Amino acid sequence: MDTLLTWLIAGAVLGFFFVRYWIAHKKSEAQARASADRGALFSDGPKAQHPLISADYCIGCGACVTVCPEGDVLALVGGKATIINGHKCIGHGLCAEECPVGAITMVMAKASSGADSPVISDEQETSVENLFIAGELGGLALIKNAVNQGRDCMDVIAQRTGDLSASRAGENVFDVVIVGAGPAGISASLRAAEHGLRALTLERESVGGTVFKYPREKLVMTSPVEFPLHGKFHKTALSKEELLAFWEKVMQRTDLNIHTGESVASVSKEADGLFHIRTSAAEYNSRCVVLALGRAGTPRKLGVKGEELPHVLYRLIEADHYTHRNILIVGGGDSAVEAAMGLAHQAGNKVTLSYRKPEFSRLKDRNAKRIEEHMHSGKLEVLFNSMPTEFRAGSVSIEVNGEIRELPNDCVWIFAGGTPPSDFLKAAGIAFGAVSTEEHRELQEVR
Repeated sequence: MDTLLTWLIAGAVLGFFFVRYWIAHKKSEAQARASADRGALFSDGPKAQHPLISADYCIGCGACVTVCPEGDVLALVGGKATIINGHKCIGHGLCAEECPVGAITMVMAKASSGADSPVISDEQETSVENLFIAGELGGLALIKNAVNQGRDCMDVIAQRTGDLSASRAGENVFDVVIVGAGPAGISASLRAAEHGLRALTLERESVGGTVFKYPREKLVMTSPVEFPLHGKFHKTALSKEELLAFWEKVMQRTDLNIHTGESVASVSKEADGLFHIRTSAAEYNSRCVVLALGRAGTPRKLGVKGEELPHVLYRLIEADHYTHRNILIVGGGDSAVEAAMGLAHQAGNKVTLSYRKPEFSRLKDRNAKRIEEHMHSGKLEVLFNSMPTEFRAGSVSIEVNGEIRELPNDCVWIFAGGTPPSDFLKAAGIAFGAVSTEEHRELQEVR
């Protein structure tokens, strides 16, 4: 009898914990399914590199879910890893690295998602032979991806131009011209120097590209990355200041030829096979070109009355320069939310964030949690279903749920994305849309 009682007690204890686990598991799975359904309302899936999960090999360990820096991109549904918010994925690739059974591979988005993206081969080459694209313009986010692409396409160029060394002397022709000095452009420039190529890097603003415009202390990398001629940054978190300090070291190298403050107006391939690059200051010829441009391009305007006023801005560099002001932020993406939170921390600021939709839908997980905390603590006010109707000196009119409100205002920042440089790329002869490898070769032959 004592033995039976012992077994019954043990069974009851085990049953209690099993039921608790089962309920928690079902609740978690239900939340994942609800998140997946909600995600489908805001997006038709991943736009660039993302994980492809083999259900036949997945063992449901959840390692990929835990390691993802973006939050609820992945979840366990029915005991298998599943993409539930593909639009949040920006291609870290940590899930594939962490999977113990190799059930995850990183792939590009479906063909329909590439209709507004330039045609690029596996070697980062466009439909125009020897014209390459590196960085986010090719559809991938993350500094790590940009650095790797800048390095890899330069390896291809070095291989192709290696047999031309004998004819270089005395020629006014570069082996490669790199357009843009952000992460991809710097990586390509360093690799070109490593290969001994005759290279020129052109940057319309300052070295650092988009990173230079980030707010102070903004986290810009979440995994180690390796730059040519420098080595690996082993830190998994790197601030804007640390990365810009590295840019400064790069600028001191005597084997780099970088022109800042020189914008590129056009790139065209001539009949002799050379590229002609026309800038705001000069003209150059080159055997190859790497376009390491940002994807955002020109800031997108709202078309609102008063948008041309000097206090209406599109980039925030140093939040601590703005104190004791009434501030309006327009937008619902990560850039808008980060700017709003940064400005809300400055002394005396009253910050309002205006977003045209009823809720945030595309935020990184860490930003979604932080903005909720800021809203609940009263550090800033968020107006959903709202849109500015007029900007004036000292005030702004906003339509909120169909009603017009007047708010005192000193500064406005608009984060509505940007107009990508599609016209510039098309003028260079680059084709757009998703094509197969064979179709890519045919496009190059035509051009």
